[in-house]
Parts: sequence; structure tokens; C-alpha cells
Amino acid sequence: MDDLTLRQQEILGFLQIFSQEKGFWPSIREIRDHFGFNSTNAVVGHLRALENKGYITRIAGQARTYRITYENSEEPPAESLEVIDMPVYGNIAAGYPDGIEQGDAIDRIQVDINTAGIRRSRRSFALKVRGESMIDAGIFDGDMVIIEPALPNDGDIVAALIDGATTLKRFIKPSNQPPYLKAENANYPDLHPVSELVIQGIARSIVRKL
Repeated sequence: MDDLTLRQQEILGFLQIFSQEKGFWPSIREIRDHFGFNSTNAVVGHLRALENKGYITRIAGQARTYRITYENSEEPPAESLEVIDMPVYGNIAAGYPDGIEQGDAIDRIQVDINTAGIRRSRRSFALKVRGESMIDAGIFDGDMVIIEPALPNDGDIVAALIDGATTLKRFIKPSNQPPYLKAENANYPDLHPVSELVIQGIARSIVRKL
């Protein structure tokens, strides 16, 4: 690998520490603000230099997907990070069900797939939590929840469409009874569908910025 400038060494160290501690890749703006750059173009230039010098590697076939690589290693060691870029599709009610929010992604975040507990082959996405119905499960208003499209098992926390409205709740499937949704807050009732219950994905992890 080529030698790094002092600034590139500092940025690489920041990427490693930030990703290991928080489980997701810092945004361009977070890097800019941390180092006091005047524009995001400076950040992009340094990241491109790290990639060209072999310290950051793109994952083949995955847009804006990276891992931090290590010298003298064809494959990254087990503790290395494989980061994917995923869309944020607005808010999800962790309270009473809310109207469907459709449209393009409102933001993007970078997440380490091992920390997030997701597979690269799935089209995972993120939603911002709004409400307090899941606080006893450790999910709070303002958290970002990572959703992986998959069929749920009894007890999974899911993003669901119930009778035309979306919500984040625990999926309960009793034997010989229709499934329903359960809040993790005693102040909120269970939700039993009248006509429709569609599971949009399973909540695999949360991203919380301190």
C-alpha cells in the first residue's frame, strides 16, 4: 500500500474508530464537521485517495459499499468492516399506526452489515422511529431502525402495514389464532387487524446517534 499523508492517516483512523464504536459508516458531513473542512468536496477527495491507495475497498457489484482493508491481506480479517450504503425511507410510527409515507429515499446511511445483523443480498433499508410504543424493547423516538425484508417469526419486531397504516411493533402469532401486533409499552394497546396485516420487514438493529 502507498504511504498516507498525515491528514489521510487521521481520516482513516477516524473511520475505523467511528465504525467500530457505532456500527455504521460516518456520513460525508460528519467527516467534514469532525475535521473542520470547508466543503464536502475535500472529504470526497481524501476518501478517493484512501481508496486509490488500497485502504478502503469497494465491494464488487454494490454501489457505495466499502470495507476497510488491511496490508498484506487478500481477504479482510474477521474484525474488518463491510459497510453498505442503504436508503432511509422516512418515518415509521412507534405509537399508533400512521399513514403510509411513500416516495424516494429522504437520506442514506452507511452501516456495517455484521453489526447490523443483515445480509448484503437483501434490500435492507432504514426508517426513523417516531413515538414511544417500543421503549421497553429499547427502541426510542428518534432512533433509526434497520429493516430487512424477510418472513417474521413469532416475537420478531417488524415494520408492518395494518389496515392501511404503518407501524413498528412486535409480531405475535398464537397457535390457531390470527397474528397481531404488540407494543412494548403498557400504555399502548395490542393491534388486531380488521382486514389486512402485511409485514414489510424485520427490525434487525437500531442506529442511535449520541
